[in-house]
Amino acid sequence: MELLTRALYLLSTGLLVPVIVLLLILFARSLLLAGRTYGAWLSRLRFRSALRPLLDRLDRNNVETLLREADLPVEPRWKPAIGRLLDHGRSAAQREKALADFETACEEDLAAARSMARLGPMLGLMGTLIPMGPALVGLAAGDIAAMAENLQVAFSTTVVGLFVGAIGFAVQQAKQRWHTEALGDLEFVSGLIGERTAKPETGGPDDRQETAAENRRSAS
Repeated sequence: MELLTRALYLLSTGLLVPVIVLLLILFARSLLLAGRTYGAWLSRLRFRSALRPLLDRLDRNNVETLLREADLPVEPRWKPAIGRLLDHGRSAAQREKALADFETACEEDLAAARSMARLGPMLGLMGTLIPMGPALVGLAAGDIAAMAENLQVAFSTTVVGLFVGAIGFAVQQAKQRWHTEALGDLEFVSGLIGERTAKPETGGPDDRQETAAENRRSAS
């Protein structure tokens, strides 16, 4: 039993270095992600300010003309999706496929932030618990310096892990809101294109009565 517990202790303490390395990598990636998200937010402000007036002017008669002629700021996921809707909009299946592909691209864009939001706190917790064993051993042996050093590592990994998780969660929430708004705009455009390409429906009762009256006048 002592051999097993010793092996388990060595295994857990041996994981401390990989955990710290992963936390440092995630910390650096979280800073880069935050910077890129800030840049994307600024670009999105310009894009939304140009898109809103255009959407207000759209109807089923001018949707293709206005969108093709619009000089909108570059948006990496919107442009391919709207291009597919305009080029293949006569097919309902193609419109649904374009929207589904846009949702898939949005999910891929959220993958990094979602991973950080989950892995950061997990690795931080591991980095907290692993040094606690050596810290307790140092306390039992009266080695206060060793205990303090291990506790310092434990608290530091906790802070870094929570920071990474907070950045990932904040970026994930922001991007989810952006993608939901963009998907709503694309569905609006898809609906207008669908109305434009739909076959005219049969007239109502008044139209049928007028047609019947015209037929009677023609017969007389």
